[in-house]
Amino acid sequence: MVIDGVEMREIRVADAAGVAEALERNRAYMAPYEPWRAGDFYTEAVQRARIEELLADREAGRARPFVLVAAGESGGGLGAVVGAINLVSVVRGALCSGAIGYWVDQGWAGKGLATAALHELCRIARDEMGLHRVSAGTRVGNLASQRVLAKAGFEQYGLAPRYLHVGGDWQDHRLFQRLLHDLFSYTHL
Repeated sequence: MVIDGVEMREIRVADAAGVAEALERNRAYMAPYEPWRAGDFYTEAVQRARIEELLADREAGRARPFVLVAAGESGGGLGAVVGAINLVSVVRGALCSGAIGYWVDQGWAGKGLATAALHELCRIARDEMGLHRVSAGTRVGNLASQRVLAKAGFEQYGLAPRYLHVGGDWQDHRLFQRLLHDLFSYTHL
């Protein structure tokens, strides 16, 4: 899928350097919303290991990791990484659900990229994976991400007190979900 010159595609190990560079570039911008990370988190080696874990989870049916790449902005045919969106913690059976996490480079924020990527990932979760529901969470004060989720058809369904340790303290989070369909019965899963 391409959105205004940005391609959403499955992540690959070769993206590790670009992901590390983008995360470092956006470190201060994302700090209010992300857990504390050790300095080596922003290195190619750690990002390569994270991508390898995501790919192993994909092969096991537990995840679908994607990267957002601006076409033609760097050498090697890979493009500049400007974000990521992942469907993780996929559970089958009676729950048939997964959790979504995403981030977009500060320079691309507010341009509809995250909303379009969420729509596409929900389509994949429904049509390719047969999931019933996807969920996401944001810090209570992250109004921009909450607007993105609302535009992508998510509804708030709860509040999780002291949910995630961010900025040196346990932060409350708003919980969102999008029901993808009610057509499949449990016997089909």
